[in-house]
Amino acid sequence: MKNLFLFLTLFILSIGMKASKIDTLRVYSCSMDKNVNVVTVVPDGASKGEKYPVIYLLHGYSGNHGSWIRLKPELAQIADSQGLIIVCPDGLSSWYWDSPKNKNMRYETFISSELVEYVDKNLPSLPQREKRAICGLSMGGHGALWNAIRHKDVFGAVGSTSGGVDIRPFPNEWEMATQLGKLDENKELWNSHTVINQLDSLKNGELTMLIDCGYDDFFKQVNDNLHKELMDRKIAHEYQVRPGKHDGEYWYNSIDYHILFFSKYFTK
Repeated sequence: MKNLFLFLTLFILSIGMKASKIDTLRVYSCSMDKNVNVVTVVPDGASKGEKYPVIYLLHGYSGNHGSWIRLKPELAQIADSQGLIIVCPDGLSSWYWDSPKNKNMRYETFISSELVEYVDKNLPSLPQREKRAICGLSMGGHGALWNAIRHKDVFGAVGSTSGGVDIRPFPNEWEMATQLGKLDENKELWNSHTVINQLDSLKNGELTMLIDCGYDDFFKQVNDNLHKELMDRKIAHEYQVRPGKHDGEYWYNSIDYHILFFSKYFTK
């Protein structure tokens, strides 16, 4: 009986010790000539030589590389249970564009080229577009759609939760004018740097897409407009509207839907 108790104790402890490895890396960006902080979550099975699909998670305005781990501490357990690598880069207030006004803000190049290349070289990732998804909240929702639509050869699936998918109704907010210039002086840039105007380059079936927003979110109308535009163009996607506001409580729950959506995509 004593030996059985010892065995069970060791077994339970071994389960508790099994966990994803969380690291904060400094990834060099040649295009910006600087290091960018990136949080990575790698499943425990990587030590056995296993390789995994990757979800790139983008934070919102005023956030940073650590925002998603703080918002959803369970990401480590989720990465293990679902068999996923999760990558959370710092995007500052870039909106994940290559800014035409600021050469130090080339986050589209960093996310869709430099970071993906780094991950595939240094982490146990599956290096195919069918095994990559990108997702984000608020500014990061815009960034995820922006990068996925413009780099369909890199990402196979995309998610946006409470995304700022049309920036033009908010010309004085969130430092967007710092990256694009004032709207009234740079209308062409604003029109060409908003997600809803990228749909001309997207055909049905090229991306697996999930978009959601809370009923009481100030971005709900622009998300409704994006959904309608996708419907009019007959581009398949999932659109969910649920109770909630533009806040952490909503995103804490919504990211579960996105991870499940991507997990199903990866196992097709």
